[in-house]
Amino acid sequence: MSRSVSKTNPTTSPKTNSRRQGRPEKDLKNLQLGQSITNYPTTYSPFVLESFPNRHPESPAWTTLICPEFTSLCPKTGQPDFAHLTINYIADRKMVESKSLKLYLFSFRNHGDFHEDCIQTICNDLVKLMSPKYIEVIGEFTPRGGISIYPFASYSCDASEYQNLKKQRFLHYAPHAYTA
Repeated sequence: MSRSVSKTNPTTSPKTNSRRQGRPEKDLKNLQLGQSITNYPTTYSPFVLESFPNRHPESPAWTTLICPEFTSLCPKTGQPDFAHLTINYIADRKMVESKSLKLYLFSFRNHGDFHEDCIQTICNDLVKLMSPKYIEVIGEFTPRGGISIYPFASYSCDASEYQNLKKQRFLHYAPHAYTA
């Protein structure tokens, strides 16, 4: 005895839009995601950064973003500097969109600045974009001339628990302490 079973593919059903089940369309309409052509900036470009609403700002959670191939230029010699970049943050109402972050970090490829300034600039730009509860940006630059440089920049909102977190993280910072 055979039974006929109706199979419905939820991704093709006209009543189901799997993307909308996870994220409302209004959250996505202004993002540049899915463009057929990606324009890579050739100079420092903070305007490419985009954010999206954090659906759970009442629930503090860490987000870690890792860029193992960050590149900038030495402002004196123009030679490339390479770093493993780690961004740890606790979002408030906004989160950074990862493709825009990739394009933003890529924009440093032809940017001539010192390691410490690059890391502080990235931290400042992300604070301006998201107004997070807490953020830290860490660069682990590969040695050139026999010296590795590991700059650390952080920011905290005014809430005492995040001010205390910033103080503790800063006091206990050491190379590789908060990176993968």
